[in-house]
Amino acid sequence: MDTLTAEDVSELDGLEDWRVLIRSLHATFRTGSLAEGIAFATRVGAAADAADHHPDLDLRYFRTSVVLTTHSADGLTELDVDLARTISAIAAELGLTPEPALVSVQEIAIDALDIPAVLPFWRAVLGYEEDMPPEFEGDADALGDPVNGNPAVWFQQMDAPRGQRNRIHIDVWVPLDAAEARVQAALDAGGQLVSAHSAPSFWVLADPEGNEACVCTAFGRPRD
Repeated sequence: MDTLTAEDVSELDGLEDWRVLIRSLHATFRTGSLAEGIAFATRVGAAADAADHHPDLDLRYFRTSVVLTTHSADGLTELDVDLARTISAIAAELGLTPEPALVSVQEIAIDALDIPAVLPFWRAVLGYEEDMPPEFEGDADALGDPVNGNPAVWFQQMDAPRGQRNRIHIDVWVPLDAAEARVQAALDAGGQLVSAHSAPSFWVLADPEGNEACVCTAFGRPRD
């Protein structure tokens, strides 16, 4: 099954509620109450069973978030698009408010000279399992928490020791239409722009002491 890039998805109709982060479709809906969220989740579950394609749901007191990806294809496909449209129709029927600007994913990246040597330590100390979250399936240099939804950890290969910079940085995935505002907010809060060379794929920012974070989007990335 052919996979879709963020650019492909942006050209499709009926996905106004959804944003692509990493290799998944994300949406969040304001429900207003836990009961409304449960009713929404029940309808989504029935639609998912009918389609034989299942999202991840995060049900909170007044908001429910949905993540779609095709595990067998290691990315987005028409199956995700079709179910996303169905879920949006359910939300509209229930009078729920989509909040696409609020979707976000955080990752922790660790620069390492010998990834096989350091990865087992982080797996053990974090208590993460071998199972990868959807966005990291097939990636041997990443650890995921499929149980609690804690941030994924991935390892970036270093060619030589680098003492002048921190070795851990945070990746913050946001929708393309929220990225520049997020970057500007970080700069207004005292940060500095290290590099925009790879924008809109990612901007590298640093706090006043040089600790780094990347604001990332799914756009401007090569097709796998």
